Amino acid sequence: MAALANFNLNKRQSSEAGMKMIMSSAFSSALLLMGISLLYGTTGALSFSEISTSLTGSPLQLFAFVLLFTGFAFKLSVVPFHFWTADVYEGAPIPVTAYLSVVSKAAVAFVFVSVLYHVFGGLSTTWYFLLFLTAVLTIGIGNLFAIRQQNIKRFLAFSSIAQVGFILIGISAGSQEGEASVIYFLLIYLFSNLGAFGVANIISTATGKENIDDYKGLYKTNPALSWILTISLFSLAGVPPTAGFFGKLFLLTAGASTGNYILAGFASINMVISMYYYLRIVKAMFMDPNETPIASLTMNRVPGIALVICLVGILVTGFYGGIYSFIHTLSGGI
Repeated sequence: MAALANFNLNKRQSSEAGMKMIMSSAFSSALLLMGISLLYGTTGALSFSEISTSLTGSPLQLFAFVLLFTGFAFKLSVVPFHFWTADVYEGAPIPVTAYLSVVSKAAVAFVFVSVLYHVFGGLSTTWYFLLFLTAVLTIGIGNLFAIRQQNIKRFLAFSSIAQVGFILIGISAGSQEGEASVIYFLLIYLFSNLGAFGVANIISTATGKENIDDYKGLYKTNPALSWILTISLFSLAGVPPTAGFFGKLFLLTAGASTGNYILAGFASINMVISMYYYLRIVKAMFMDPNETPIASLTMNRVPGIALVICLVGILVTGFYGGIYSFIHTLSGGI
């Protein structure tokens, strides 16, 4: 009976998450298309190069840009357009959640950078302040709500929201360094987030447990999973020598290149704050007592190989500086 009740509860949560995802995606796509329509109406073109040369900064064009930005912000989970994220992440199966948090978000971020730099480059003064405001809100609210989460998927949802705030700081640079730092960070974020979700998926599939308290004493029975999750969380937090440290360092350096040291300082302080909620999970695995910890789990070959790839990626992308240099050179031609 308990298993049936849990199944029905998960089914209701999944249905609710799916409906929220459909509604929010439809609404954001409508705003995006409306912005494109207004932009076409004021410029008479859809080509990036033609639009950029036709921008005059008129009120209607600024409104079109706001609509475009709103559409991208919904898909990136930028505050205040993030309300769907935690519920969808919690209700969806972990593999789907991992895809939403990594692949789709990285693709949208890449397109957003291209549109912002190559179409609206002439309005950089306008969109810089918009990025400044949303970056502050996204990092701050993402961190505050991540602190109080108990479900691992909701935790990683608000963690990913905070990570988007750092991406916005890199984008705000409006330069080749900013573009390169964003692409480099997205590569690191892919390995780090997939590593964390991979461990959570193995535990959830085998035991059905998704609360952080369930991870207490995990190191005693599953040391390999504990270390992989710890390194992934350290990378998300920006702890050296993991790749996440260098990714956030380049993002903040690019953002500070515009002279806005207040934004870089705010982000640095929030990196310290984020250490609290990331270390909370590490403490639960390694230090908190648990008389009935999760039993020893056997990983299948495919998930095991995937986690090893994520672990190697986190370490290699941090230690091998040639990756960022290659991305920096490549971004100049994008």
